[in-house]
Amino acid sequence: MSHAGHLKELHGLPVFHFPEASGTAADLPPPGTVAWRIATEVYDAEETWEEVFARFCAAVDTTEVRALVVGAWQDAYESSSSKVMEALLAARGRLPALRALFLGDMTSEEAEISWITQGDVSPLLAGFPALEEFGVRGSQGLRFPALRHDALRALALESGGLPADAVRGVGASELPALEHLDLWLGTSWYGADSEAADLAPILSGDRFPNLRHLALRNSEIQDEVAAAVASAPVVARLDVLDLSMGTLGDEGAVALLGGQPLTHLKKLDLHHNYLSDPVRQRLTETLVTAGVEIDLDPDDAEEYEDEGTVERYVSVGE
Repeated sequence: MSHAGHLKELHGLPVFHFPEASGTAADLPPPGTVAWRIATEVYDAEETWEEVFARFCAAVDTTEVRALVVGAWQDAYESSSSKVMEALLAARGRLPALRALFLGDMTSEEAEISWITQGDVSPLLAGFPALEEFGVRGSQGLRFPALRHDALRALALESGGLPADAVRGVGASELPALEHLDLWLGTSWYGADSEAADLAPILSGDRFPNLRHLALRNSEIQDEVAAAVASAPVVARLDVLDLSMGTLGDEGAVALLGGQPLTHLKKLDLHHNYLSDPVRQRLTETLVTAGVEIDLDPDDAEEYEDEGTVERYVSVGE
């Protein structure tokens, strides 16, 4: 998922934007065939998000709704998602089929990712015990305390700077069904303060026995993360390993090559990297020839020199 645009799909369903008040006469799709996107304007909103959601609940048979995408709410750059969460929790009895929820689907034109104000999102997981997919964009004020959820299969926290407490909260959670974990760790410029050591519970392989897709990306400490992953027990059971979007250089890639075999992977995603041609060639010879799909696209990664110091940047920061 990219911050460049709105989600196109959730839970295998195409996203449908619930119309503005002036467009409610439009034909609506059957409730269970789309992921419904509910949003208002961040600036000068004529309706609050809660009012749009109330219209949605009146217009749609919510008992059949399987996926919801929460788009912009009013003043999202300074007002948290608390009222949005209150509205969703108040309606949980009307959403028995809900299996996927994404909170904060905003583009940079609406609110930069590091401006999106969240809060403690754990009540949503507690309130929807049958939820299978949960995603959050934005980490200003984000809290993710350790929790247990028996149905969750996919968890994504997208940020320009993920707080260490949130990383540790995920690592301390009991998510026995989790198959797909996606953490955008970010940069210290926008609040990231985790270290590779904070990932140890995730990398041990003990916490999430069904994990098959692990993404630890968009990180300014991508080399350190790669070095930790190189000897991590969890890797042996993965189908997909994603260390993309960050500042990965030769140091981290060489650590990966010198660690445990990665030839069992279906895909290794390293796009947006700072790799030299020789290391890129080594990765290709080692993994592509073994049948691993690998993405080595440097994307828009560029080094900048600032007062004699070479700087590298993550893909998504502000």
